[in-house]
Amino acid sequence: MKLKAIIIPLGLGTPTGTVTFSVAGGPTVTAPVVSGTATATVDDLSVGTHPITAVYSGDASFTSSTGTTVQVVIQAATRTTVTSSPDPSAYGQPVTITAKVTPRVPGEGTPTGIVTFVISGGPTLTAPLVNGTATVTVALLSVGPHPITAIYGGDANFLPSLGTDQHTVKSKALSTTTVISAPDPSVPGEQVTFTATVAPVPPGVGTATGTVTFTFGDGSAPVTVALVGGVATVNHTYADAVGSPYTVVAGYSGSADLKPSIGTDTHTVVAAATTTQVTSSPDPSVVGEPVTFTATVAPVAPGAGTPTGTVTFTFGDGSAPETVALIGGVATATHAYATSSGSPFTVTATYSGGVSFAASSGSDTQTVTVAATSTQVTSSPDPSVVGEPVVFTATVAPVAPGAGSPTGTVTFTFGDGSPAETVALIGGVATATHAYATSSGSPFTVTAVYSGDSDFAGSSGSDTQTVTVAATSTQVTSSPDPSVVGEPVVFTATVAPVVPGAGSPTGTVTF
Repeated sequence: MKLKAIIIPLGLGTPTGTVTFSVAGGPTVTAPVVSGTATATVDDLSVGTHPITAVYSGDASFTSSTGTTVQVVIQAATRTTVTSSPDPSAYGQPVTITAKVTPRVPGEGTPTGIVTFVISGGPTLTAPLVNGTATVTVALLSVGPHPITAIYGGDANFLPSLGTDQHTVKSKALSTTTVISAPDPSVPGEQVTFTATVAPVPPGVGTATGTVTFTFGDGSAPVTVALVGGVATVNHTYADAVGSPYTVVAGYSGSADLKPSIGTDTHTVVAAATTTQVTSSPDPSVVGEPVTFTATVAPVAPGAGTPTGTVTFTFGDGSAPETVALIGGVATATHAYATSSGSPFTVTATYSGGVSFAASSGSDTQTVTVAATSTQVTSSPDPSVVGEPVVFTATVAPVAPGAGSPTGTVTFTFGDGSPAETVALIGGVATATHAYATSSGSPFTVTAVYSGDSDFAGSSGSDTQTVTVAATSTQVTSSPDPSVVGEPVVFTATVAPVVPGAGSPTGTVTF
């Protein structure tokens, strides 16, 4: 604002000197008098009434004088202009909105106060004016046009005003999808957590929404999961390692503001460790008894599932190994021990392993004891006659569940006081031949005692043998024959057993 004081002389001449302007609520300014006039400029007077006093200093020719006036200051009108940058922007890209407030002529000065930004389809924000400018930053505006109104609230010296602009968010922002898995590698049956993270591609910012569909590369059904905070997680278990490493694909569906994207990862599944346990039944067993050996193969945690393949059993007795297929994780083999020599035997089951499950082995001990036996005795012929050879047969057999062919010897006693006879077993059978010299004491008890061996326990059996008298024939001869009257003739009677009888008959012959 300009102040002017005109010095009017009450005589002739032109006053010189100075004029001091005193502005109530403002500054005091002194200005020289030039051609009878003094001027000064005063800025930043507040709104209101300001009395002004101008005091002329006087000079050598003119006396001092004073003049007054009143200056009324009202609020200046303002203009608010709004701009946004960058414009247009990509979805999620931060946008800076600037409002500049200036006085309208003739107003001057720098407005202060608050600007309120009203963003259609977005937030309402406020910012203070700094040197006449207010700025805010906003992101996550949806795709499309967004009218912006900046409302300046005014201050003590400047009137409110508003300005408008329109900001455009371009088509959907690009997105990226990344996939990770843990643990990696895993084993069959182990739970694996897959995490997909979806983010806008710069300059886009914000948090992705929508869904992610996971495919696991093993032929299992896809799984769709909602994004939470831009992240989707899913758990999956691989049944085997066939086809490992698997390609895992996470497909982001996109949203109103983000374009779809796909992320991939490879997940490695390695063979799970296993344990092999061996049991047997019955234990202990006897020689020749069938024993069932069971091998159970199971994954070691965190592995899970049912191993397949084969198990090879070795029985510890030098017999040939036996390879059996696993069914439901179990393999069984039946084996009979031919001997107890070497008992207890170490039985080993070796799992072959495969792509999904690692090989392992387990062992057990099997105790084999001697088998009980039975000894049966038969004779032929029965009955027999005195002197007739009788064949006695002893058959030694294992008592079930034992099996095999006992070896060793059998000792026969015939019940007639004759010496015992020991005979070797051949194929489980021993035979002895004996002829009874008399029938006295018949029937005779015949006993066969089996000695036993390292694998079969001893046993005995008995039978009765009936001996009857043997038939005889009597032959008569004479000498001399012919004879003459009165000549002594010797008659001889010869008594002999009829076959199969044998021996020497006793007794008398009556001629």
